[in-house]
This record gives sequence, structure tokens and C-alpha cells, in this order.
Amino acid sequence: MIIDCHGHYTTAPAAHQKFRDAQIAGLKDPTAPPAKPGAISDDEIRETIEKNQLRLQRERGSDLTLFSPRASAMGHHIGNAAISSAWTRANNDLIKRVVDLYPENFAAVCQLPQSPGVPIANSIAELERCVRELDFVGCNLNPDPSGGHWTSPPLTDRHWYPFYEKMVELDVPAMIHVSASCNPNFHATGAHYINADTTAFMQFIEGDLFRDFPTLRFIIPHGGGAVPYHWGRYRGLADMLKRPPLEEHVMKNVFFDTCVYHQPGIDLLVRVIDIDNILFGSEMVGAVRGIDPRTGHYFDDTRRYVDALALSAADKARIFARNARRVFPRLNAQLEARGL
Repeated sequence: MIIDCHGHYTTAPAAHQKFRDAQIAGLKDPTAPPAKPGAISDDEIRETIEKNQLRLQRERGSDLTLFSPRASAMGHHIGNAAISSAWTRANNDLIKRVVDLYPENFAAVCQLPQSPGVPIANSIAELERCVRELDFVGCNLNPDPSGGHWTSPPLTDRHWYPFYEKMVELDVPAMIHVSASCNPNFHATGAHYINADTTAFMQFIEGDLFRDFPTLRFIIPHGGGAVPYHWGRYRGLADMLKRPPLEEHVMKNVFFDTCVYHQPGIDLLVRVIDIDNILFGSEMVGAVRGIDPRTGHYFDDTRRYVDALALSAADKARIFARNARRVFPRLNAQLEARGL
């Protein structure tokens, strides 16, 4: 079995974006009627999924995708907490509909209703709704709801602890994932995403979060940002800061995906990071959708890179599925209930 831990609904029907556009227009015109989610039929969902994510699953040979709302459209910096809450709920309800239509192909991961300056505890109710009522298996946590200005405390600060307590109670992991950048210095997918991944890891080194929450689990996407490719720097910084070795201090709780879009990058990831800390991911129909002229294959066809690794079948099976089932126990329970 091949589980893709990193997928977003980047092809949602147009009516969904019209709702968001109406929300944003309402911020400029307070006299405008309240925005409401548009009507979306099951057939519209089928068309957007079957022509895109489901088609690529079949062509590239994966089985199941952990599916969440489009990350760059979370837009936590837009509007206020009420705007974010309504948009988040609409996104998560749409993901639930996708999973209900294709339960063998997708499992749900939720967006959170974060807003700058708003306590993260305000996101707990939506996490509980998604996990307890809608059978979601994880969440995406934005370490920078300000959209590139980094006004939130580090992830190791007690500001985040109420949410972590709920994650532990529900036994769900979080993927660290920022949204769009409103700072022109940082291209969203080429800079802001990778900056955030790297920043989160360094925050974990500096703090003692996993002493307080030994079962907390995070996935840092996009191959861990810059971290695996500067592993000596982070090992050295941990030593200078008098932190324990990274394997003890961070890597029991932190995992990287394989959203690295060339073979040398995947090769290095596997050479540097323990196999048990790597989850297969592609983020297909995402940030990099084109064909690599050097190979003739899509950049985000990441199964091809893992298949080419000089690893045993057992090690590849850990990357492709077993690690994801361990990191996402609610997913594992769903699969076991289906006899998988």
C-alpha cells in the first residue's frame, strides 16, 4: 500500500472560491450581505477529483491520500476570527464530502480557524468537530497566521499548549503548514513555505516541547525545508545550545515528507534522516505542477524517486505506508477496520 501524506484540494469547484471572494469583498463593503457557501453538487466534486487527484493516483500508483483544504488559500491573515471560522468550516465540510465519495482513496485532514492575535484555544472546537464527528485523522497547523510577518510566539511557547493538549487527547498529529504570504519579500511556495518548515524545526531545537508532550507528533513538509540538507548545522547548533542530540531531543516526535522534487534531494533525505522519520508525500496538483525537461516526468511524481532509491523492499514499505500508519493512528484504525 502507498499512502500519500500530503495532498490538498487545489481543484475545488468554482462556487467554493466564489464564497471566499464574497467574504473578502464584504470586508471592503460592510453593507454587503453576509457571504454564504455556494451550492456544490456531488457531480461537481466528482469532476474535479476524478480528472485530477484520482486520475494521478491511478497513473502514479498510489492508493490513498491524506487530503486537506488548499494550504495557500487558508488565508488566516484575512479578515477576523469570524471570517476565518466560516471559511475553515466550509473547507473542512468540503473535504468530508470528498472522503465520503471516495473513502478508499482519501482520508481527511483539517484546516484550523486561526487568526493573528487570537488564542489558539479558539481552534480546539473545530479540531474536535472534525475528529470526533467527521472522522478526520489529523490537522494542518499554521505557525504564522499573520501570513509572513511572524507575529505569533514560537511553537514551543505555552501560547500553543492548550491546542497540543487536545492533540494528545485525540491522538492526532499536525502537519506544520503556513498559508499564503502577504509579505512581498517571500514567495509563498518557493520561500515562505520552506522558511516556515526550517523555522519550525529550529524552534523545536531551542525549546523543550517534547519533554512536556512526549507523544506529540508533527510532520514538517516539503522534505523538512532546509533542515536535512544542512543537518550538520542543526546538529552543531543543538550542541552549542547544550541541547541533547537531535535524535533524542526532536526526532522522536518530528517527521519529514518526500515532497522534494528531484532525485538527488530524495537521495540525500534518505541518507541523512532515519527511515522511520520519513513519510511518503507528493503534494501533487500543488506548488510544482510542470514536467521536468531533464527527465520528461512531472516534478511532483515523487513515487518515482522513492522507487529509485537503493533501499530494501521493507524500508520502502516503511516510507510508503507503515510510517504514516504509525504517525496517524486514527488512519491506521480506519484501514484496519477495512481489513487493510
